[in-house]
Amino acid sequence: MSRPSDAARGRRADPEAPTWPGAKGDGGTRVKLCGLSRPQDVVAANDVRPDFVGFVVDFPRSKRSVSSDDLPGLTSLVAPRIERVGVFVDEPPHVVARLFAQGAIDVAQLHGGEDESYLAELRALSDVPLWQAFSVRTPQDVARAEASTADLVLLDNGQGTGKMFDWSLVRGVRRPFVLAGGLSPASVGEAIAAVRPWGVDMSSGVETHGTKDPAKMRAAVEAVRRAAKRSAFLGDETTRGAQ
Repeated sequence: MSRPSDAARGRRADPEAPTWPGAKGDGGTRVKLCGLSRPQDVVAANDVRPDFVGFVVDFPRSKRSVSSDDLPGLTSLVAPRIERVGVFVDEPPHVVARLFAQGAIDVAQLHGGEDESYLAELRALSDVPLWQAFSVRTPQDVARAEASTADLVLLDNGQGTGKMFDWSLVRGVRRPFVLAGGLSPASVGEAIAAVRPWGVDMSSGVETHGTKDPAKMRAAVEAVRRAAKRSAFLGDETTRGAQ
């Protein structure tokens, strides 16, 4: 089994790194800014401090794709308290395991047709935390996500469509999930209030003319923090009212 480098172990041991679902003290909505592809994107993300940043790896169909050869240099620029998510589409498991062992990523997000046998094969090679993405169009899609053995699931409209889906489909999801699909600084607060996701993921919603916009990245993170505080306050108020 591949093990992370000393640098990666140090990042994951950071007490201020994002807390995973179910951990003691877990609270607040996490925010991931995805599709970073340039050093200046990383600099902007470091400045606004999301919980996670994402890099699309070896997927030429995406304009945000970065090569696995260039990935380590780019992710080395990420601030220590931000976890780095490699986004993969049907990538051979040994490639994902190697990038984790090199310390290039902290998390692997699977965004293709990966099935349970793929997850098992990757886990035999590496202990990289796994997120699995699901396109949500029907209740059956939600059922598939709930049955996944991945550490966390991401519920989306599709592979980088930049469009929202029917949030009512996920209101009854019983496991922590990351909500994605068409979210922006203007809509993310509504999304958090509507479905209470563990985390939210934004990419095209923090871009201008197809490139990451530092002002929108800041606005997105601030909007999530405000919405999370409001959601927690309303939850406390509901609890007090029931006592």
